[in-house]
Amino acid sequence: MLVLLGLVLGIRGAGAFLVHVASSCPLANNGSALDFDFTLVFNKNPLVCYEPDARRFTPCDWGLLRPYATVLAAILNNGTAWVQRAEARRRACRDLVPQFWSSTVLRLTPPQARIISSKTSNTRASVLLTCHVWGFYPAEVTVSWLHNGNVVGPGDHPPTSAIPNGDWTYQTQVTLMVAPTAGDTFACSVQHASLEEPLLEEWSPGLTPGLTVKVAVATVLMVLGLSFFGVGVYCYRGKPPAPGYTPLPGDTYPAGSI
Repeated sequence: MLVLLGLVLGIRGAGAFLVHVASSCPLANNGSALDFDFTLVFNKNPLVCYEPDARRFTPCDWGLLRPYATVLAAILNNGTAWVQRAEARRRACRDLVPQFWSSTVLRLTPPQARIISSKTSNTRASVLLTCHVWGFYPAEVTVSWLHNGNVVGPGDHPPTSAIPNGDWTYQTQVTLMVAPTAGDTFACSVQHASLEEPLLEEWSPGLTPGLTVKVAVATVLMVLGLSFFGVGVYCYRGKPPAPGYTPLPGDTYPAGSI
């Protein structure tokens, strides 16, 4: 690498530069390694490439740096250090790929879904439903709408397309314009390889199922609270006064209680 830096610094008019080593393992659909690449790169331009079959470096620049690449390849082939370094990365590629393949590409991560509603200015379809689906892997997913249990036609919503999140998961969303009436139920159905049965996220006009449960619980608690309060007041009113108590005008107690 020091030799390469010396060559670069010797180029007339050279300014800022970056030299790095890049290696990769192209894979087949079944996870097996198809090839192995080991390259010395100068300013994003491949300079010297390693040939695994021949176990030697060759110049891979066909521009102005071709003479320098040829000299550098000869220097790297003259010793064994760089060849051993390239072969070590080749073995690591062969040995580590199966482990990472099973924990990344072959994994199944189930999706999550939520429906968000928003008002529109369209009098014929006053509500826009958006079904957000996220956190799933692999990217293949099918999202459809159900209206009162019936599948809405393909023409009513766009095809599903997955967008990578950057953390090996994907997200997507589909929309539906509706004019809901009382009793209507809309559902977002998500089909994915990680699910044994479709994931259903429901929406209906008015309170959501979650809010309905909360309101019902609050009502029951309020009724119980008022009941206990009434019983307490009744017991308090029926309790005889303490000895020596002089009843106030209007107080009535059973005969002989004082």
